Amino acid sequence: MTQYNETDLVIVGAGMVGLTLAALLAGKGLRIRILESRDIDPHNALGWEQSQREKGYDPRVSALTVASQQVLTVAGVWSGIEQMRLMPYRAMEVWDGEGSGQIRFDCAELHEPCLGHIVENRVTQAALLNRVLSQENCELSVGVQLAELSEPDADAVRTLTLSSGEVIQARCVVAADGALSNTRRLAGIGMWEWDYGHHAIVTTVTTEQPNQATCWQRFTGDGPLAFLPLPDPHLSSIVWSTSPDHAKVLMELDDTEFCLALERAFEGRLGTVKHTAQRFVFPLRQRHAKQYVKAGFAAIGDAAHTIHPLAGQGVNLGLMDAAALAETIIDGLTDGVAWNSEYHLRRFQRARQSENLQMAATMEGFKRLFNAHGAVPILLRNAGMSLMNRLSPVKNHIVQEAMGLSGNLPRLARRPVRD
Repeated sequence: MTQYNETDLVIVGAGMVGLTLAALLAGKGLRIRILESRDIDPHNALGWEQSQREKGYDPRVSALTVASQQVLTVAGVWSGIEQMRLMPYRAMEVWDGEGSGQIRFDCAELHEPCLGHIVENRVTQAALLNRVLSQENCELSVGVQLAELSEPDADAVRTLTLSSGEVIQARCVVAADGALSNTRRLAGIGMWEWDYGHHAIVTTVTTEQPNQATCWQRFTGDGPLAFLPLPDPHLSSIVWSTSPDHAKVLMELDDTEFCLALERAFEGRLGTVKHTAQRFVFPLRQRHAKQYVKAGFAAIGDAAHTIHPLAGQGVNLGLMDAAALAETIIDGLTDGVAWNSEYHLRRFQRARQSENLQMAATMEGFKRLFNAHGAVPILLRNAGMSLMNRLSPVKNHIVQEAMGLSGNLPRLARRPVRD
């Protein structure tokens, strides 16, 4: 006879989004099991201490919004991030490399201390892991994969079979295992997806001039190039999105040649690019799940959607998913309803699907706008940027939406009203 281990919630994936959901639900009386396929050492907080001493900065960083900061504060992890390492940025410069159009966003115009924070992904992950492991009702299993997922029974309970042979019965399973989610596939949820025709090169570079606590983004003829400030004033994390052929050429350059190519593409805004760390390249595809929920199942973060990194919103959207799903589950527990039913979980889907699709459409629109060549598109594009830069109310409304200070936000992402 099969021996089942029972739990309330299984979260597949110990990345930032999955761990945020666990942290938000940690004190709500649920038994939570987190499954991670990587064979990580949970007692080493994903290697933060070692990585800080030996590896320098993580090449993967996120521009966390005020709304994301609020979610992580409610989850009890923002103070941990502050104790490790983060970089508040005060301004953002965006310009068209094929014209004169330019927009500058500045926190002083909004009477805010900063526009957001640049945080290394492994720092956020480490703070989340430390928080989750301190909770008695959360259990982390590493080095295991989900091999089979049953259909839900009459109570929406699902049976999971792990690669270790263990069998679990869970009231709800959450896919938080990334863009190529095996959990979503096992749940029978399809995807809409298409190739952006871009690869993204990420690395850390040293520049002659300080980064000025500013996020810089130039739209080149091949794609956007972003410099994101790090705590060391002469270091920046870069995300260079370009055609696959151009990315291949750039990756084949030696460090000196790459720095020179980067400096030219960036128009020397920060002087000489003096050094580059190891480079990594990733293909970019847009994906969107045809549905987010079924009975006893939900998909969040990259398992539900991926977008172009040109606005740095990918992780922020995932954290909003985690907040909205946590709220949906908490509301169900409070109201005494079947919180794992498809009927109830659709509240989460309604709250997030349209928001994520709208952001995906906006990013696609920006990509097409700046990929348009020829005198007329360039003239119109640059005239529009220059006009927006002069219209402070319009510009400030846009940046407030991007920061998560307004818009359709989950309750857990809304900053308390300041006196």
